[in-house]
Amino acid sequence: MNDTDALPPGSDPDKASVARMYDALLGGEHNFAIDREAVAAVTGIDPQVRALARANRAFLGRAVRFLAGAGVRQFIDLGSGIPTQGNVHEVAQAANPQARVVYVDKDPVAVAHSTTLLADNPLADIVDADIRRPADVLGSPQVRELIDFDEPVAVLMVAILHFVAPEENPAGIVAAFRDALPAGSWLALSHATNQDRPDTAAAVTQLYRSRATSPVTVRSHDEIQGLFAGFELTEPGLVHVPLWRPDKDEDVPEKPSEYWVYAGVGRKGG
Repeated sequence: MNDTDALPPGSDPDKASVARMYDALLGGEHNFAIDREAVAAVTGIDPQVRALARANRAFLGRAVRFLAGAGVRQFIDLGSGIPTQGNVHEVAQAANPQARVVYVDKDPVAVAHSTTLLADNPLADIVDADIRRPADVLGSPQVRELIDFDEPVAVLMVAILHFVAPEENPAGIVAAFRDALPAGSWLALSHATNQDRPDTAAAVTQLYRSRATSPVTVRSHDEIQGLFAGFELTEPGLVHVPLWRPDKDEDVPEKPSEYWVYAGVGRKGG
């Protein structure tokens, strides 16, 4: 998109979209000047934030491959964002062509581009909904058509819950999805933390609060681990995002704690 493109209907002209900022961080083209300006401000705080975004995206791919290898054939990707390389349906359907994927987002650019991308894929669809209202997601026609809750389902909450404020009850949101899942289902989650780089996290939090459509709430390791209530974390547990089952040893940075996002995958027992 060039700078003369009009913002989508309903967009705040004074705020960068968190979905479009993430697209810009990943080198995508579906963003506007206001988003790129906010990204430039974030990279001014932490120059490696683009590497962090790529590491988070790589975790998503590894988690989906792991879950597909564990036999999961159904995925709900909450806060899925704007399509880019290595989308969930591409990774899952490469492992199992019959895998079914429902994306969920409320950003109009993310919904529009996902709708176009998935037009010819009968086993994947997009729901225009806010994850803060789980009943809207779970009761949507797309979920009812594609997801069988008598079989294991993987719910993906990758870099989304730090956009849920404490008063919006992130643990309750996770619990609502968890309670809808049968035993043997999974949760994959990544979340920004203030554990290791509190000054950086505080500065980024303030920037998102003033310039983006959604503020960021960073959380401690214990707070993030608490979101897995009802799920048993698989190895290696809740770790800095590059450390979650890296494909190669050389993919592990010298200082993983500089990547201020934790990631984990857990299985629902019962």
